[in-house]
Amino acid sequence: MATSIASQLAQVAAKSNNALNLKAQKVAHSKSLIFEPRVAASQSLETIYTLCCEGFRELCLLDQRFVGFQGSLFSPQSQEHDRSVMTTDENSSLDTQLEDFLGLVGARLRLSPAIKSVEWLVRRYRVHEYNTSFLLTTFLPYHTLPIFTTILSILPSDIPDHYNRFLHGHIRALKPPTRNDVIRAASTNPEFTSTLNTYVLRICEKKQHYSALLAFWAGIMTETTNSMLDKARSGRRGVQQQNEQDVLVKLIPTLNVGLSMKRVPELRVGCYMLLTIVASKGGLDDNLLSSMMEAVVVGWTSETIRPALVCLSALAQHSATKRLPRKVAKALFKAQDLSQLLVELSKERRMDRLASGLCITLLHRFFSSESLARLTTVVQILQHQLVTDSQIAAITTALLDVVKEIDDKNDPQSDLRTGLTSALVTFTQQSTHVGAVVQKTLEGREIDIDNLEMKLHTSILPRKPQFKLEEGTKPTTAPVESPKTFAQLFKKVPTKTTTETTFLSHSISHIYTDLCLVFVAAAANKSDLDEFDKAPILRRQTALEDTLYLSFYMKTWCGPHPVLARVSALQMATRLFSETKDMTQDFQSVVPYALTALSDPAAKVRRAAAELFVELEGTYPAKIKKSDGALKRWGANKLFGLTSDVEEIRSDVVVRFIREVLLLHLEECVLDAKHLENLFRSEIGGSKTSELSPAEEKKRLPQTRRISLMSYLASHTKITPLFSVKLRLLRALNQVKGLPGTSRTKVLLPVLQQWVYLNLNQVQQHCQEEQIDQEAFDQQALDIVVAKDEDGLKYLTTILRGKVASDRPQLVMAVFQRLRVLWPSLVSASRLKLAQVLLDGSQASLGNPLYNSVVSDASSGLLQSLSLSTDVLASFLEQLPTAEQLADSPPATKRRRTSHGEVARAPIQDSKALTAAIKKVTFVLQLVDSSDPGKHPELLKPLFNTLAELQHLKAQMSSELAYLQRLALQSLLSILKAYESNNGLKLDRSAVRADLLVDCVQKTGSPQVQNDALLLIASLAGTAPELVLHSVMPIFTFMGSSVLRQNDEYSAHVIDQTVREVIPPLIASLRKEKGNIVTGASELLLSFVAAYEHVPPHRRGGLLVSLVETLGPEDFLYALLAMLVDKYGLNDSIRRFAVELSASFSVEVQLQSVLKYLDLVADLLKTKPTYSAILLRANDESARDQYTSALTQLELFPSILSQRRLVSQTGNLLKCDDMDAARIRELYSTLMENLLILADTVKEHSQLQGACGDILESLLGLLSTSEFVKSVEGLLDRQNDSLRRKILRSLQFRIDKESSSDVSSRISMLGLLPQLTAIIRESKDAEYKHTAVACVDKISEKYGKKDIDAVTAAAETIASKDCLGQSDARLRVMALLCLASLVDILREGIVSVLPIAIPKALDYMEKSAVDDNDATDLHNAGYAFISALVQYLPYMVSGNYLDRLLIISTSSAAANLDKDADKSRSHCLQLAAQKVDAKNLFTALEKNWERASTSGPEALTEFFHILSTAIEKHPKSVVTKYSDILSKIFLNAFDLRRQSSLNSGDTLDPDGMDQIEAMVNVVAIKMIYKFNDSTFRPIFSSLLEWGASLTNKSEREMRLQSIYGFMAVFFEDLKSIVTSYATYLLDNSVEVLKTVDPKDKVSVELWTRVLRTLVKCFEHDQDDFWQAPSHYSMIAPVLCEQFNNAASLPLVQELVPAIVELGSAADSNNHHKELISTILKHLRSESPSVRLAAIQCQHALLDRIGEEWLSMLPEMLPFISELQEDDDDVVERETQKWIVKIEDTLGQSLEEMLN
Repeated sequence: MATSIASQLAQVAAKSNNALNLKAQKVAHSKSLIFEPRVAASQSLETIYTLCCEGFRELCLLDQRFVGFQGSLFSPQSQEHDRSVMTTDENSSLDTQLEDFLGLVGARLRLSPAIKSVEWLVRRYRVHEYNTSFLLTTFLPYHTLPIFTTILSILPSDIPDHYNRFLHGHIRALKPPTRNDVIRAASTNPEFTSTLNTYVLRICEKKQHYSALLAFWAGIMTETTNSMLDKARSGRRGVQQQNEQDVLVKLIPTLNVGLSMKRVPELRVGCYMLLTIVASKGGLDDNLLSSMMEAVVVGWTSETIRPALVCLSALAQHSATKRLPRKVAKALFKAQDLSQLLVELSKERRMDRLASGLCITLLHRFFSSESLARLTTVVQILQHQLVTDSQIAAITTALLDVVKEIDDKNDPQSDLRTGLTSALVTFTQQSTHVGAVVQKTLEGREIDIDNLEMKLHTSILPRKPQFKLEEGTKPTTAPVESPKTFAQLFKKVPTKTTTETTFLSHSISHIYTDLCLVFVAAAANKSDLDEFDKAPILRRQTALEDTLYLSFYMKTWCGPHPVLARVSALQMATRLFSETKDMTQDFQSVVPYALTALSDPAAKVRRAAAELFVELEGTYPAKIKKSDGALKRWGANKLFGLTSDVEEIRSDVVVRFIREVLLLHLEECVLDAKHLENLFRSEIGGSKTSELSPAEEKKRLPQTRRISLMSYLASHTKITPLFSVKLRLLRALNQVKGLPGTSRTKVLLPVLQQWVYLNLNQVQQHCQEEQIDQEAFDQQALDIVVAKDEDGLKYLTTILRGKVASDRPQLVMAVFQRLRVLWPSLVSASRLKLAQVLLDGSQASLGNPLYNSVVSDASSGLLQSLSLSTDVLASFLEQLPTAEQLADSPPATKRRRTSHGEVARAPIQDSKALTAAIKKVTFVLQLVDSSDPGKHPELLKPLFNTLAELQHLKAQMSSELAYLQRLALQSLLSILKAYESNNGLKLDRSAVRADLLVDCVQKTGSPQVQNDALLLIASLAGTAPELVLHSVMPIFTFMGSSVLRQNDEYSAHVIDQTVREVIPPLIASLRKEKGNIVTGASELLLSFVAAYEHVPPHRRGGLLVSLVETLGPEDFLYALLAMLVDKYGLNDSIRRFAVELSASFSVEVQLQSVLKYLDLVADLLKTKPTYSAILLRANDESARDQYTSALTQLELFPSILSQRRLVSQTGNLLKCDDMDAARIRELYSTLMENLLILADTVKEHSQLQGACGDILESLLGLLSTSEFVKSVEGLLDRQNDSLRRKILRSLQFRIDKESSSDVSSRISMLGLLPQLTAIIRESKDAEYKHTAVACVDKISEKYGKKDIDAVTAAAETIASKDCLGQSDARLRVMALLCLASLVDILREGIVSVLPIAIPKALDYMEKSAVDDNDATDLHNAGYAFISALVQYLPYMVSGNYLDRLLIISTSSAAANLDKDADKSRSHCLQLAAQKVDAKNLFTALEKNWERASTSGPEALTEFFHILSTAIEKHPKSVVTKYSDILSKIFLNAFDLRRQSSLNSGDTLDPDGMDQIEAMVNVVAIKMIYKFNDSTFRPIFSSLLEWGASLTNKSEREMRLQSIYGFMAVFFEDLKSIVTSYATYLLDNSVEVLKTVDPKDKVSVELWTRVLRTLVKCFEHDQDDFWQAPSHYSMIAPVLCEQFNNAASLPLVQELVPAIVELGSAADSNNHHKELISTILKHLRSESPSVRLAAIQCQHALLDRIGEEWLSMLPEMLPFISELQEDDDDVVERETQKWIVKIEDTLGQSLEEMLN
């Protein structure tokens, strides 16, 4: 541990500036921006100052701010400044001045004067060392220029960490960083980013900023921020948000300071860029975005407003709030030419959110002194279309909110009202996109436009022209003109009209349009309205005599005019009636128009209409009688012109309707525009008696009066020229239902006819003029027709047939909609007629293509959507065309029928008729199919007839007509299912045509038709089996070749249904015949067996399981299995499938099937087979012989009986002592008995006998363990050895499956051991014994630890001569493996057996090692046994046993056995190395060395692997304890090379010897690591003595080769720790070097190894061992003398590295001089090779030691000069290279010195 004084000295050394190190000072002085280091090192401060001040003065001329540094940094006294002796405060003050100067000079670093000035800072003030970070940041904007590379070259080694991480690689390579490097550093190094930001802000605060710096900073920080935000978007959302916040926390301080600097616009622009990036990627909340926007506008100037707007637009685009912060909106509002700026910027980027937010914010608190200016800004933004449609809608809504708040208080001068009016009118009445969006907003939102217009005293939405266009003219769009005043318009009104008598006539009025325009303008002002009302042209004075006055107002309030105008018109009429005192007139003609106003959508209009009715009621006498006819009807025959035939109504009816109906419900009508319809429905329409009490019924208008009123209003509906009046009256009148004696259709049908007769242009013109919905009018007109009115229905069918309205498809579609509504209410006859019309329409092909396609499609759609009755569907089916009708020459009746419904072919000539017929059949069958045919069982016969006709058509057309057949079959199937589910329905068997269904199955190519026909047959089989029974076999025969091969779900369903429904009746009929049902159904089974290979694999199981279940598994399962095996043979696929099929049934069924299957095989083996001949191919001439067939069948039994599921289920059943278990036992006994009988029958046939044995083995596996063991004990007493072996093998298999925790199994199995050991002792059959030993092995392994005594007895038997001592190799292998298992089980309990077993095992191993490869199994088994002993009883493997084991292993390794043998041997020996006692093992290894060394490389390799493992395994104390034995082993190993050379028959080649020695060295190093110095040093010292002790030179050199090979590894691995050990090899090394014989390969190799050892020793000398004169002087001269052998030895490769390392290790001037002098002498040698080697050695020394090696350069120069003129060219070239290297090292030329 270092003392306190030592630590203080270390700190001083770290801060030392090398004041006393002249070399270091020289290097520091050579750092320059302008000069090369060697030039800079020679310059004085005075010279540098003179040069740099010249540049500084030039800077002062460029910028006067530099003058301030003239008296400080650049004063003459600055030459005396030395930072190393300045105080901390002085250095701090100097740093401030230096940083100020660097910040100012940064803008001019491209200029030479600036570089000269900075040169002074570097040379005098060493800013590159003391102010490294500031200097680098100053030059960083110029990182691509060469000057930055120069800066990197002068930096000290300890630059700030944030720059070191960034520039480390660039400094080493002296390459400038790229822009991407800077960005990567800024994004990953927060300290660097902070340094850059701090520097930029400091420069800006000092007003030293310049464009290049700010542009560089802005670009770098923008990309850096973008990169950091991208990286932050990883992980969960919470983690992302935290990462983004961290980025913002780092940026916000810089942004706050940067945005506060108003006078640095470029810095603010850079901050705007950063804010834009942050907003687009940061996911900021609205509060932070608002704060950023406020920061942007604070202090902005005309220079920064444009980029600021760009930034604001980005921030606004990512803000969720619609309004801008108030400060931001205020700043934007005050900006000059804002709209123009926004327009210009919008061409480059989106500005909509910013513009929209500004508008909404300006309108939020609108009322102020700047309101008009705000409105102007909003209008300009809208006009320039800077916002989206949704934003236009939002701004419009905000404008409307302002309108709602406006009143006389906040707008006393109406200036705002005028401005808003102008704005709204401008937008709504212009045909621009903005105008369209504003209009749509006003129309689509729930805005009371009428209130709005009244509040602004104007009409906002444009009105469509109310005049009719002349024929041939088109409407023109005139430019929008500013609205004219009432006075201007009123002047143009004429005073009278000569042609107009009413404005409700059907002719065109020439003055109404102008009058209406004036009236609308006057509606907003009462005085203007009064003035208009007095206009002479209206003739108000004679309003009661003529119709002009009132007809004007009536037409106006019913027209599409502003609400204010409609209200004013009603009020004018109301005022007239209120002033009327004459009660002699009846104004009933006004009532329909007043009713129209009472259902107006505007509440104000309805209110005015209610007031009109109140005043109108006052014009009638208080009491009016039925007979009172004195009242004169106003407008009679005048209101509608000359041709008016309006039906009149008595005055009392009108008065009572007004007083008793309308006046009582006026308030409800005002509140609800639809209440008038409800009123007509309840008061005018009929009612059920149960709905009203007698008193309530009495209060209603009498029936006659209601009918009269209905007729009167219907007449007006028809005659009025105003279609808006027609529409509203129809809405009310269509609510009238149930009037006795009449219907609304009778009185209103003319209205429908009138509407239908109009052509499409007329309809569109009326709808456009009066702004009504054409679709709504179509609906109301068609609602006139009711279900019970035949005339109305007939008229609708007239429309459908195209007799009228053929050019109005919209009306036609409305007719279909009306018919859809009427259909449920139609009577049966009407439905049938209408259905026929629709069917004809769906098939029509007349006239106008558009009309017919509409009618056809709509008719089809309507029919398909209606609920059609049975009579309708039957009618459709009966009228379908037949093949006979389509044929030009139908065949005679007697030839029409052929077999099964076929017809004689007759060609069909008319293809169009055929196409139409097929289309009709298709459509009708689709209707039937979609109408749920099961609900219409009466269609059974028509559908069968249709199916028959389809067969005829198919034959004539040569087409399948599959789709039509399927439709018919599916409908029939639905009907038959209805019969199945409803027993009350009786099937008409005469209607069923089974022959047709068979045809559909057999004579069609469509799988779908076949499937449907089969399903139908299956359904018939369940309902009426007698109809299809005779067709069963042909059906299944055909199925086998067609349907069974299909691969779709539907086909599978069809097959399943057919099997389940058709087969049971067949089986029932077979049982009635009292024969063998299996043979009777053999053809059926054969059809399925033949189709098996064609059935999709995934469907086979389900299909055949269903078949067997339906047939009866007890009778048919075995037959199907046998037929499958017989047909396809017992391949893997059939075997697997048969097992799966059998497993689908119960245990009892499976055993029964196996029993019957066995009987079938027995029958097959008879001389004359019976039923097997039918099921199988026993009697076929081409069939195989019966024994082969029987063998094939028998081979399936084991697979069925050995199923795990069957075994499990059998065990579970046998546990229960019930009837099921009894049946299973009985079946089992019978099966066993029959199997044994069969086995005896076929005993002469070995294959069949073997097959029976396999079945028996599988059969025994069905039993539980206890039962199985009992069976085994009994069966082992039989004399059939083959059978007994199979039983034991079954026992083996059974043991593997048993659980070791099962107590009953354990007891049973262990109880079997005595019998097994008896077999081993007594049996003469080796294979039988082998199987018994295997059983003992498995029983012992699983249960042995539970009964040690029983297992011990078995172990003794196995180790005895009756087992292990037998000659059979397989038995020996099995015995050894069993003993290996028993060692693990018994441990010490097996010791008594080992004296017999171990010698036997070693004997067998020894023999197997030298035998052929056939003995490999015995070899491996022996090693397995020994491995078990080593693992669990290692003390038993010692002494002679261990010696023998190693000897045997050596022989085995040399025998080149297979990989398994090598692996088993290696495993055993490795275990021995780990487990056996160290002394025993090391002693045995030493004893075995001689044999191993002569047994080849494999044996040696294994030997050292064992030794290595043992050394690693045992602790240091144990290894140290037996170091003597180990040293002997390694001495033997080091002598291996010599011994190998003496043995002529040795197999080791040189490469092999090198590999062995390398392994020896590795193991020796492992051993050395276990020793301490006191243990190993004596061994090491004696090693060289032992190596040199031989007298024979060649043998000694070989031994020393091995020793020095180890030494090289030793010194390389242990390094400086063992440098002192070189003392022991020094003398011998010198001797070897001196006595080397270049002609002797052994001597040269030893010389090489000595030098390599010395190189490693020199290289790792850290204790100055070789610097000691005694050591150096002993080795150095000898090494230098070796140059004399340059011609014959590889000096450059071996000697030169040794001398170089020695020179490096002996680091003193004296030793260097001595070494240089010695080598220089060799430069004058007569031998060129010696001179060349000496020069190359000088090269290497100079490379390694450097400039210090040139301390004797003056002494070298004469030699170099001589060598330049050497006679040898190679020497001369190497000399020149040496000179160049010296010059590079010194930095100066040798030319002058050499000359």
